[in-house]
Amino acid sequence: MKKIIPLSVAAFMLIAITSFDVEAKKVAPARKIDISEYFGQWTIDIEGGSVGWIEVRQDGDFINGDILWGGGSVLPVSNIFLAGDRTLVIQRSNNVVRKRDEKNNPLVTSVITDWLEINKSDADNIEGILLRPKRNGLGVDTTTFKGKKLPPVPPAPDLNNVKYGEPITLFNGKDLTGWTLTNPEQTNGWKVVDGTLVNDPVQTEGAPHISYGNLRTEKTFEDFNLKLEVNIPEGSNSGVYLRGMYEIQVVDSYKKEPDPHNMGAVYSRIKPTVAAEKPAGEWQTMDITLCDRHITVILNGVKIIDNQPVYGPTGGAIISDVFAPGPIYLQGDHGKVAYRNIVLTPIIN
Repeated sequence: MKKIIPLSVAAFMLIAITSFDVEAKKVAPARKIDISEYFGQWTIDIEGGSVGWIEVRQDGDFINGDILWGGGSVLPVSNIFLAGDRTLVIQRSNNVVRKRDEKNNPLVTSVITDWLEINKSDADNIEGILLRPKRNGLGVDTTTFKGKKLPPVPPAPDLNNVKYGEPITLFNGKDLTGWTLTNPEQTNGWKVVDGTLVNDPVQTEGAPHISYGNLRTEKTFEDFNLKLEVNIPEGSNSGVYLRGMYEIQVVDSYKKEPDPHNMGAVYSRIKPTVAAEKPAGEWQTMDITLCDRHITVILNGVKIIDNQPVYGPTGGAIISDVFAPGPIYLQGDHGKVAYRNIVLTPIIN
């Protein structure tokens, strides 16, 4: 005969079992985080190999910040707030073209908002996920990342007291010895022509787009002085990355007002104090010093950036650790450019 348990007893047993289970699984509650623990600058390693950067700061009576995500510029965020007791949420909005006319002019645009959910793994490390709505509205793409807090930039070094080692010729004028693509799966548009290092990323109208690669040194370096000559055609674009992290912009910007995206700028971070570029098609000289997280740029004999602090990587960086040695790399995925007389002199301590 099957024993029937009264409903009241069954309810009591369920409550008792549930209570026991909760007690058994109970752990110490996670510590509540003050949003100020997120203040500062963070370098980001993004799933897939890209590099980013985040700054969170107090601006008067509200929280503000800036973000770099993979490529492009450092941009202000749309919103920052603490969700619950531990999770920092950062939102950034992007204008997206939905439809263009026959002349490729935008007809329909909309705003898509990405958001980052960030948690601290310890005092100096964060981890999180970026969520991006699909453009067709059907679902969300996600990307994980980890970050490390940057210490403050030290005071500007006295460059008069810096000691240098022996100069290193990075380009021999004959072949690509000592150089390789940052991504071997991309197409190599680099070749040596009459003693110059030329990149010619040809695209054929109507044919599939070819992904051309950036060229990097096989060796890595710490702080240094770098001298080179560059010839940028009209309307073209390239860049010189210091330690694979900081882009010195190479672009046809003759007769334009100084801008953090013009020739000789630390891309989107440091604006030249004066425009010193030459017309497109002429050889130009660059004299660049990276020392103790400060950058000096002399363009065509004119000092346009004078020992200025650089607070984090620029778009396109391949290294996030500001203290790690890194390569010189030349941007090759944008347009035609030529380099010559590339000489690096290491700084020795």
